[in-house]
Amino acid sequence: MNKPFHAGEVAVQARLGVAERMHEIGTRVVRDHMPEQHQRFYEQLPFMLAGSVDDAGRPWATVLVGRPGFVKATDDRHLDFATTPIAGDPAAAGLTAGAPLGLLGIELHTRRRNRVNGQLQAAGPEGLRLRVQQTVGNCPQYIQGREFDWVRDAADTQPRAIEHVAQLDGDAEWLVAAADTLFVASHAGEAGADVSHRGGPAGFVVQQDERTLLVPDYSGNRMFMTLGNLQADGRAGLLFIDFERGDLLTLTGRAEIVWGGPDVAALDRAERAWRFHLDEGFWLRDALPLRWRFRDWAPQNV
Repeated sequence: MNKPFHAGEVAVQARLGVAERMHEIGTRVVRDHMPEQHQRFYEQLPFMLAGSVDDAGRPWATVLVGRPGFVKATDDRHLDFATTPIAGDPAAAGLTAGAPLGLLGIELHTRRRNRVNGQLQAAGPEGLRLRVQQTVGNCPQYIQGREFDWVRDAADTQPRAIEHVAQLDGDAEWLVAAADTLFVASHAGEAGADVSHRGGPAGFVVQQDERTLLVPDYSGNRMFMTLGNLQADGRAGLLFIDFERGDLLTLTGRAEIVWGGPDVAALDRAERAWRFHLDEGFWLRDALPLRWRFRDWAPQNV
């Protein structure tokens, strides 16, 4: 892969003085196929995060769920998913044949994670098939340790209620204030879709008003895949999971990078941040058949 990063990613890397170094690293670690260990990793997972794009170009983040084995790497360039989207999830609008899809395999109890992005070749009642276009391993930083249990059949992802979210108040305000983990979907035109993990101490996401969040950007792998997408497109989808209740709070809106200034200075250990402006959101109540028990903090958050 001669050009491991798209123009938005390169622009962010150049602004921060790491473009040449990241090109060298990227040509070695950003691949167009899945290494064997990634294939086996995905196949043992009970869930994967997904980032899709609806017809209006809005990113949404969601969860694909199934008993371990529901993901199958048929070869190093294809993933099959024996599952269907959560009913009523706005992310489902972007899970169609030919659409871009970003995926994150993450294991909270071991803090392992890997990203794989590509294009859906098939999507229907039998499941999904992804043609892999880009893969990269991710480090375990900022992942809180959690153990999981099943509370019902893995195929039962029917939300017990679906509620429209026009502003971040009530339960939404509470969940954001308590969150130590979020997932962000983004995209950059022909470069495709992506979904990534963000973690920090409880309350690391700052709510600035009823429609605005400030998300710190900590020291990471310097690839700046999410920030590169925001630089190129300026839209994002956020997913907050209530790990104890199985609720999903899914949001979509506009995002802008905050390179410095008092807002960033007020965020402990943040190198920069990005500000999210809510356009629309939904609660998917008790949509997940999984529950997680908090075990320990990521070392970076202690």
